Amino acid sequence: MKRILLSIPHMSGAETAYVQQAFDSNWLSTAGPNLSAFEVEFGNYVGLPAVALASGTAAIHLGLRLLGVGQGDKVFCSTLTFAASANPIRYLGADPVFVDSNYETWNMDPSLVAEALRRSASGKLPKAVVVVDLYGQCADLEPIREICGQYGVPILEDAAEALGANYRGKPAGTLGDVGVFSFNGNKIITTTGGGMLVSARAAWVNKARFWSQQARDPGLAYQHSEIGYNYSMSNVLAGIGRGQLAILDLRVRQRRAIAFRYRRAFEDLPGIKPMPQASYGLHTNWLSCFLVEETEFGVSRDALIATLDDANVESRPVWKPMHLQPLYRDCECYGGSVAADLFRKGICLPSSSSLSLEDQLRVINAVRMLVGASPLNQLADAECAP
Repeated sequence: MKRILLSIPHMSGAETAYVQQAFDSNWLSTAGPNLSAFEVEFGNYVGLPAVALASGTAAIHLGLRLLGVGQGDKVFCSTLTFAASANPIRYLGADPVFVDSNYETWNMDPSLVAEALRRSASGKLPKAVVVVDLYGQCADLEPIREICGQYGVPILEDAAEALGANYRGKPAGTLGDVGVFSFNGNKIITTTGGGMLVSARAAWVNKARFWSQQARDPGLAYQHSEIGYNYSMSNVLAGIGRGQLAILDLRVRQRRAIAFRYRRAFEDLPGIKPMPQASYGLHTNWLSCFLVEETEFGVSRDALIATLDDANVESRPVWKPMHLQPLYRDCECYGGSVAADLFRKGICLPSSSSLSLEDQLRVINAVRMLVGASPLNQLADAECAP
């Protein structure tokens, strides 16, 4: 049987024409009509000025620099996340301070942000807070914005996993002072590799664009007064992005349908619970995630991953929290037990928007049969809130 992968690119067909235009016109560099159009189209989608970059990590790096992060500063960061959320803090010589999740959203706990800021107020406040929108669901940003506003601390919203989600009607990535997105090959839409930075401050977006192009000063000479980076997206990849962006809303509906089919298929199984759907916004379910309670389910999360692997199905644990990583073990952390528990029990199941009903049924029945439940004969589209 073919291997069912966790999350793969899903092309619409429209991407080819944009890429062909780039080849026909020989715009095969980090400039060109696709790049300019992609930034405009993306900006129109989220409602903010945007600059296309080489990766989501590059976007975080430039975003933190825009917020003034530098040597010796502290930056609060969600602990339950991929390492790329935290590594750019170190690129700039700053120190991450990690903040735990809550069970209600799996995202940064606003009460712990408030506690951390209160404790820091008598000493050195953080230069910024990196709030991660995890697995397609926005963090509860309203209380985080309120408490950060009281202390004058800016927010970078890491929406790398949440393009297409919303928070109280506002697009993911637009709730902070700077927002960042990823178009890695496993994301809900892809440019094969790339990212985007957005901000309500157009001057900041233009500054990030300047830095991303090696910070070359205006004029004939190659003169440089600031450090820059080779962080621009190519015109070819931007063409892929234009075709992908046009079907983003469809991809969100497809990912949500997959997640809700899993939910329905596991409803009768004790000890396997889906990631919550917060009431304040739309969860894209970029990845379909579940918690496995070993005593109720009958087997551990790791045993389930091994069983799926034997069935040629890829799955993986929820992110290992940053405060448990060898790289960051000496960093300060507020809380940590919730993220550690979610990591210990959490599993991500195949979630590609192209996942067929037949392949999803194969995944579901591998899970059901492991715990002695009857296999399902067919799947129907599960009801999910719009």
